[in-house]
Amino acid sequence: MGVLPTRRLLTSPQEEMVRNIMVERVLTIPETSTVLEACEAFVLHKFLAFPIVDYRRRIVGMVDVGLLNEEVFDVAEKQRVDEVFEAMGFRVSQVRDASPVRAFRFRFPWLLATIASGTVCALLASAFELTLAKTIVLAFFLTLVLGLGESVSIQSMTITIQALRATQPTFGWYLRALRREAGTSIMLGLCCGVLVAAIVWLWRGTPMAAVSIGASIFLTLCACFFGLTVPAVLHALKLDPKIAAGPVTLAFTDIFTLFFYFGIAAWML
Repeated sequence: MGVLPTRRLLTSPQEEMVRNIMVERVLTIPETSTVLEACEAFVLHKFLAFPIVDYRRRIVGMVDVGLLNEEVFDVAEKQRVDEVFEAMGFRVSQVRDASPVRAFRFRFPWLLATIASGTVCALLASAFELTLAKTIVLAFFLTLVLGLGESVSIQSMTITIQALRATQPTFGWYLRALRREAGTSIMLGLCCGVLVAAIVWLWRGTPMAAVSIGASIFLTLCACFFGLTVPAVLHALKLDPKIAAGPVTLAFTDIFTLFFYFGIAAWML
């Protein structure tokens, strides 16, 4: 019939009838509402609890802030898990409780991007076989250079996908985002390149190799370009960047990382 605010209860005479001081306009949440809709009601009205009513507006229960927080945290945790799997190329809902054949069908196509990029990287390495044989230290830091490039590209890709959820990308937006990411990658490249070059110099005592590896790291951290561009292009093509961006971004990053790494080494050494 109504609700009684605490302030009215404490400031009204003790002999006053409750029906005279109650608020007849009761804000309720239908039992058919979703957790998201209930959350919006809490945010909009700043109440600590809401009555839950059926289609006849009869009370069937209640929900308070504590219970809602638990539900929202569960939803947020599920979304984080989904985002991790989407970055690897598939939705967790596609493979949960799926048969081996069905899981294979969803997961294998995206592994083809890794196989293709790995094959190209192997061909690149074979093209610089003499450079590797001449300076074996290049092989020691190959994994480190690839890992740095992939880390930077995945960071940029994650930031871009989050931005695409709330922004309609335009060419102007892309240029602004690229300028911002380029500034960040230059600072990351300088710091990582100098640090790794110092490690190579102190460990192996080969200054030219150290400069070569440091310079290639500086250039490979331009991988932020792929982390920004691949999701933006996929979004423009009406494809799902959360699913396809991860494998494609890593494929391009690995190929260009090795190209810069061996190219600079062949030129300087």
